[in-house]
Amino acid sequence: MTKKEKFLSVMRNEQPPKWMGYGFDAFPQIMFHCVMDPISIWDILFMSGEYVVDNWGVAHRYLPGDPGVIPIVNEENQVIKDITKWRDYVTFPEIPTDLDWSAAKETIAGIDRDNEFVMVPSFRGLFERAHCLMTFEDCLINMYEEPEAMNEFFEAYTDWKIKVAEQLIDNLQPDIIHSHDDWGSKNAMFFAPEVFRKLLKPHYKRLYDYIHSRGVMVQHHCDCYATDIAPDLVDLGVEMWQGVLPQNDILRIQKETGGKLLLMGGLDQGLIDQADVTEEVVRAEVRRAIDEYAPGGAFLPCVGSLECLNAWVTPVVIDECNKYGAEWLAKNS
Repeated sequence: MTKKEKFLSVMRNEQPPKWMGYGFDAFPQIMFHCVMDPISIWDILFMSGEYVVDNWGVAHRYLPGDPGVIPIVNEENQVIKDITKWRDYVTFPEIPTDLDWSAAKETIAGIDRDNEFVMVPSFRGLFERAHCLMTFEDCLINMYEEPEAMNEFFEAYTDWKIKVAEQLIDNLQPDIIHSHDDWGSKNAMFFAPEVFRKLLKPHYKRLYDYIHSRGVMVQHHCDCYATDIAPDLVDLGVEMWQGVLPQNDILRIQKETGGKLLLMGGLDQGLIDQADVTEEVVRAEVRRAIDEYAPGGAFLPCVGSLECLNAWVTPVVIDECNKYGAEWLAKNS
């Protein structure tokens, strides 16, 4: 079997299992296992510095040592001052027509597509974009107190995201779009499941229906607690939830989704992604996750953030996932 076939056999929850190993084994070892497209670079990845304003008018910080691009949003600099008048404040940036797709196409040309997947990212999902345009507190309050205005914003932003997806697919013909939107902390969602279903789910349904209509799969990244809405991801047609933290009730999720949602994660990154962690602790955590979650099916181990901040940890994770995964498979086939 090719790497793609092995991955798809787990995603389809074929029994007996045909493979167990590192979740991104079938993805090229490039940045975040994604092809960095010019839209992502123009919209997000260009930022570097103490205080950088993006195409949406949002201030960010990204310095060496930071875990990622960090929005710096406060009452003075937030773009949306009044959500009921959001159209007066938000200017949706036009995606440039002269973007250079050559580097991304060259990367894809070097990928063995018979054996590995081509995945491109789509950062700043609906909720993340909203809490960049206003303070985090205002965003959450508005989801409860001004749902109509928030719904209108999410609808307009989904229109913009569909245009992004259209260009990504037209130019790069990926197998998967990695859609990024975190909806909670390590132990709880930022809002009630009912709020998700009312304000976010209908718009994600429209976005993901479009992606699927183009023959592309969806990998939704959400490295937070989201146990209560896992069945909703199945409703959305999400093929894989990447970033499933062990603080979620993974065994419950497996029962409720019935093998229809590939769970990629299970490793406690807070435990293993430390400068002073020992190799044995890392390997033991991988073994724990496989022993605990692999029997439930539709599961592959990986870290929530795709790569560990402590770079030396990632190769150990990969090695143990594949080595112990093979041992587990031999015992359970």
